[in-house]
Amino acid sequence: MTFAVHGLPVARGIAIGRAVLVVSSRIDVAHYFIKPEEVETEIDRVRMARNAVADELAKLQASVALMGPNDAPHELAALLEVHQMLLQDEALTGGVKHWITDRLYNAEWALTTQLEIIARQFDEMEDEYLRERKADLEQVVERLLHRMKGTAAVLAPSPPRRKRPAAEEDDDPTAGDGIDAPLVLIAHDLSPADMLQFKKSVFAGFVTDVGGRTSHTAIVARSMDIPAVVGARTASQLVRQDDWVIIDGDAGVVIVDPSPIILAEYGFKQRQGDLERGRLARLRHKPAVTLDGQRVELLANIEMPEDTVGAVKAGAVGVGLFRSEFLFMGRESQHQTRLPDEEEQYQAYKRAVEGMQGMPVTIRTIDVGADKPLDGKAVSKQEHLNPALGLRAIRWSLADPAMFLTQLRAILRAAAHGEIHLLIPMLAHVSEIRQTLSLIDFARSELDSRGAVYGKVKLGAMIEIPAAALTLKTFLKYFDFLSIGTNDLIQYTLAIDRADEAVAHLYDPAHPAVLRLVADTIAECRRQGKSVAVCGEMAGDVAFTRLLLGLGLRSFSMHPSRILAVKQEVLRADTGKLEEWAKGVLESDDPASVLAGN
Repeated sequence: MTFAVHGLPVARGIAIGRAVLVVSSRIDVAHYFIKPEEVETEIDRVRMARNAVADELAKLQASVALMGPNDAPHELAALLEVHQMLLQDEALTGGVKHWITDRLYNAEWALTTQLEIIARQFDEMEDEYLRERKADLEQVVERLLHRMKGTAAVLAPSPPRRKRPAAEEDDDPTAGDGIDAPLVLIAHDLSPADMLQFKKSVFAGFVTDVGGRTSHTAIVARSMDIPAVVGARTASQLVRQDDWVIIDGDAGVVIVDPSPIILAEYGFKQRQGDLERGRLARLRHKPAVTLDGQRVELLANIEMPEDTVGAVKAGAVGVGLFRSEFLFMGRESQHQTRLPDEEEQYQAYKRAVEGMQGMPVTIRTIDVGADKPLDGKAVSKQEHLNPALGLRAIRWSLADPAMFLTQLRAILRAAAHGEIHLLIPMLAHVSEIRQTLSLIDFARSELDSRGAVYGKVKLGAMIEIPAAALTLKTFLKYFDFLSIGTNDLIQYTLAIDRADEAVAHLYDPAHPAVLRLVADTIAECRRQGKSVAVCGEMAGDVAFTRLLLGLGLRSFSMHPSRILAVKQEVLRADTGKLEEWAKGVLESDDPASVLAGN
């Protein structure tokens, strides 16, 4: 019987194939009290399991290092490093020892108890990416439990690729000449190690029960450009081994046991998608110029220096957003600070500049929150009450000048190797602006005193708080350019947490208030002759390309995989005609319906 499961679309396209189920990611745990004389034995069991898992991850890291960028996305290496850090984190190991020693819990019980405690801390985190690291912690604990049980936590062996029965081939649009059926992966969750095996396999797409738009599965899926749906909740329970499955990565829908008619329809969509990608690829070297001669900048959002390879391949004319916080992720522990020092950061920024081959690179200073202290210091309960409104982004940097100055010096030094734009996140007050500019000047003076070589940078501010959007004239007195971070701007304007399932449906980029703030920011920058870009998800959504062009936007920054699709919209647009239409959208009570109809 045909049925559909809905989730979050994180990597576009259509995949059709037979389901391969991953062995359940949860393992039964025995709960019992031990005798005092058994404490050291239980602690040794955990220690041996930890060492075994560390060796296992080290081998995986070594295998990734030997692979080329086309065989193993760089995200896998970074995520495996996160797992190693979590494995050695004192918050986990020390807590487990406490439960065994003080409460006389058996090792497995102690491990799962400490997991629950740390998991609750992750749930309270404001940052979506950091909050979803809870899944990484769960996978690390799962591996430890499997080791203590004597089994390995790996993907189930892939079944042989089945040939379609003749009856299926008659109705199946993807069949032909005895070609084996493609395979799609269905799992509760996928760890970085699982994803490594996935990359080495022949899967055409995947579905997970859990995960969000910034989960590691989503990140890797986008880097691999493979159709994927995450957050499908019970998919792994509903889908059976070898079921026919359609993954609609555009709509976030998984169709199980499709009828011949549905299969034929999606087979046609799949072939159309393949043809469309082929057509889009031909646009790579074509300048992004509208029908009426307006030149448009299409820039890339990246997380690591290695992402510049994909950005250049996609035809980006620069990097509009380098999320520098990814260089800091997964490095801290309770007793040891392992943040990247000035030299390490400098080398990373330098690689990004060189990777863009002379094109500009915009580096956003670290954007983390009070819910994730980088130095491992305890955070007060009060700071957790509403971390979205707490000490995060530039507020965090200004509260730790030494860390901020280290990053500023590294960025200024890297600017000697190419054009760098320095972008400051989450500014709202003129006092913050002045403090920031003062620290940038101080970083320059420190480099001067050392005789270090550094370059000039253009200074920009993120417009992601309504207060900033409403005081643009003040911002433009101090900055060379502005960049609109639509993700946070929408969240703060509409007072909703986009990661909260209970209110996620209210996250609306087409809300009249959001569009008005975006439009006013673009208009004021144009009046003052200052450049402005949109670097949030809206920039890569073709549903908004014509509207943003009509509002006067000429600089878009997005994930590299979206550049060609947006370029196609640009090439088809006449901005002169779009201006009046865009005004009508802004004046509408229901802009979404106007956008859908045009």
